[in-house]
Amino acid sequence: MKSFKQFVSLSVRSRWVLALVTLGILPSHASKTIVFMGDSITAGYGVGTERAFPALIQEKLDSLELDFTVMNAGVSGETSAGGLNRINWLLQRPIDIFVLELGANDGLRGHRVDSTRANLINILKRVRAEYPEAHLVLAGMQAPPNLGPDYTGAFRSVFKEVAQETGAHLIPFILEGVGGVKALNIADGIHPNQEGHAIIAELVWTHLEPLVEE
Repeated sequence: MKSFKQFVSLSVRSRWVLALVTLGILPSHASKTIVFMGDSITAGYGVGTERAFPALIQEKLDSLELDFTVMNAGVSGETSAGGLNRINWLLQRPIDIFVLELGANDGLRGHRVDSTRANLINILKRVRAEYPEAHLVLAGMQAPPNLGPDYTGAFRSVFKEVAQETGAHLIPFILEGVGGVKALNIADGIHPNQEGHAIIAELVWTHLEPLVEE
């Protein structure tokens, strides 16, 4: 495991590579890009971007000497509608793998399931239209039980339905083994702590590994 300073340098490096490519200073083929678009989980709320699971994925890629740069496009509080509003900005540079982790805030706020489904589909379809060869990955989420079994069941099904319609690879539940486990979350009981992010990174890597090694 690398030190905190090394985590920071990885994050800074990723941002600089993205900026230089966007400005045309580096050629777009300098490295392949994995974009993580998400909410506070992706953004690393409570632990910082440098310790969030996308940064751990970057570390894994570097350790294997795979030429990929991770872009963390997580925004705390983001909904699927918010993601749809900003997807065009993310499409300004090439994307090789696109990981979509949105919907948790929709569920927490009881948003209409059909609206969440449509937003997620439209985000993924826009990426596919712009980059037909990109791999699409969708991270599943679950709604809190206090919203009732009908809503939580319908919400859980959304991600499978979206993956089937868009051809995205599905991670059934991004918080598998972490959600609801007190020792793996910060004090609010909702957001993963550093150990929780490490578990998420391992889960995500099992789904990404076949894609990056093609």
